[in-house]
Amino acid sequence: MIDKAAIIHSSAKIAAKVTIGPGTVIGPEVEIGEGTWVGPLVVINGPTKIGRDNKIYQFASIGEVPQDLKFQGERTFLEIGDRNIVREFCTINRGTAQDKSITRIGNDNLFMAYVHIAHDCEIGNHTIFANNASLAGHVRVDDYANLGGFSGVFQRCRVGSHSFATTGSMIIKDVPPYIKVAGSYAKPYGLNIVGLQRHGFTPESILQLRRAYKILYRKGLTLKNALLELHAMMSECPRLEQFIQFVEASTAGITR
Repeated sequence: MIDKAAIIHSSAKIAAKVTIGPGTVIGPEVEIGEGTWVGPLVVINGPTKIGRDNKIYQFASIGEVPQDLKFQGERTFLEIGDRNIVREFCTINRGTAQDKSITRIGNDNLFMAYVHIAHDCEIGNHTIFANNASLAGHVRVDDYANLGGFSGVFQRCRVGSHSFATTGSMIIKDVPPYIKVAGSYAKPYGLNIVGLQRHGFTPESILQLRRAYKILYRKGLTLKNALLELHAMMSECPRLEQFIQFVEASTAGITR
């Protein structure tokens, strides 16, 4: 199932039932898991490990060296999990020695055309990156986050789970879980109600998260005092624990 016009390095490890299209180049130290489909004219360089049942479309560049002038040829890595879809012209770079030397992508993610994932990023599971969404280096995107087209995330920021960034959002601070942001620079605009409903959040949970959002963003409280109120209501809404932990752990500061 490997086209005769594909170029496969002798050190690459290709599992069973892998399809590789014509003109695709698989470099040294690349490992591709069973059932993965790689279209024509894709370039994958290593050290890169790709899991099972992924789909990588034409003209994608996977595992290339970082776009970072500090990179001096150190041995760094890219790991991609299972069942991800990588559409046309996506670029996903390896890590740098200045961080953990690895870029990591989880499972069941969709990267639409022209998405860029820079060095040392960490992507969770079930995320969606619309066309031309871009991450700078050292960014973390948690499970079920959704980045709209032409959105961008500044280096070392974190995007929380079940959050949503609208088209053209420029994110320069951490985005807490469950909320929706928009604009350049991105500001909060309530909860990601539609996303929460789609992923099984009960009406009661959503109501409690609305209360939490108002405490953090609408009451004019300092962050310290807002967190005190949020802790007091945590027993009423278990989902709130993740929200509070995210805000307390933020090093870049949260979008406000």
